[in-house]
Amino acid sequence: MILQTHPTQKTPIVTWEPLPTDFILPDDPVENIQQPPLAAALTDALGAAGRILPQMLIGSNFGLVATLNKKIIVKAPDWFYVPQVHPVATDVVRRSYTPNLEGEPVAVVMEFLSDTEGGELSVRSTPPYGKLYFYEHILQVPTYVTYDPYEPSLEVRCLQNGEYNKQKADPNGRFWIPELSLFLGIWPGERLCQTMNWLRWWDSDGNLLLWSSEQAEQERQRAEQERQRAELLAAKLRELGIDPNTIS
Repeated sequence: MILQTHPTQKTPIVTWEPLPTDFILPDDPVENIQQPPLAAALTDALGAAGRILPQMLIGSNFGLVATLNKKIIVKAPDWFYVPQVHPVATDVVRRSYTPNLEGEPVAVVMEFLSDTEGGELSVRSTPPYGKLYFYEHILQVPTYVTYDPYEPSLEVRCLQNGEYNKQKADPNGRFWIPELSLFLGIWPGERLCQTMNWLRWWDSDGNLLLWSSEQAEQERQRAEQERQRAELLAAKLRELGIDPNTIS
């Protein structure tokens, strides 16, 4: 009888090396048309609320780099957040981000689900490495969000004792994202003439963070109400025989 044994998978040696200037970053097309607007809407709401600071790095389809067993590995999540990075010179374009070398570790990563092999929930621990494995064991991202806008289905995993654990939604169906001190949830509606199931932020008091377009519309409505009140007051003054233009 021949005893068959399975070799034990060794944990890769991880180092944080600068990306060579001649390294060709992957330039894969997005896997569905909803990915770019979903990512843009998340960032837009943070910016409109004044929650983006100069030292932060927020991006989408942008390479996160680690060197595993002396081989450079790059994953480009649909959206990510780093609380503090080292500044680069004004004439330098940041091509990628290597945690620990260029700033703090990545705090939040989001992937919008697709049907590709080795995708967002893959735990493949050998090259080319699954995304879940890479974020959980290599980058050790504290919060990993996966979202299927077509279901829609939102899952949030938080790193606890070195492993991801699925979080439970609150009664409103939202998840607390501690790194941003915000809730994340699904909001069906329209933005920029596109109707879909968006991901949106709510603060700790349950207030929705508005997009910049919504803030602009609120300001427009407020200005219109003020104009109408002024016109109504002027009409009443004229009824009383008072010229509103003489009132300072």
